[in-house]
Amino acid sequence: MTAPPRPRLVGIDYGTRRVGVAVADPLRLFARPLGTYRPGEALGVLAALHASEGIEVAVVGWPLLVDGAEGKAVDRVRPFIGRLKKAVPGIRVEVQDEHGSSKRALADLVEAGVPRGRRRGALDAAAACVILDDWLAEGGEAV
Repeated sequence: MTAPPRPRLVGIDYGTRRVGVAVADPLRLFARPLGTYRPGEALGVLAALHASEGIEVAVVGWPLLVDGAEGKAVDRVRPFIGRLKKAVPGIRVEVQDEHGSSKRALADLVEAGVPRGRRRGALDAAAACVILDDWLAEGGEAV
């Protein structure tokens, strides 16, 4: 008898113009990019993914300041989390310090040989991978 598939874990790099989304592999060892979307479109994509495969946890990048304090950018993420919870009922939202995620994602894209012209579109999804990978590496609950 085959065990049912485990619900998905997603990583989200929220921006007011673009939202990067990543999904964890079935064993929850690493993240892979799903795509980059406009904020409203991202909610629809996440709701559709939840309907088809289930999403149990969304790990949202939390834009802390260098000293670890919450700055004004956090105030832009909070409403998105509220909309996410409405779009995907029952989802558990975790936040993960995203400090440096975009720089690390850019370095990953350069190392992977992604041409300069394609990096901008891929950067937010790659940053979502970094956010989710960090959460998993820090012992994010193995749901």
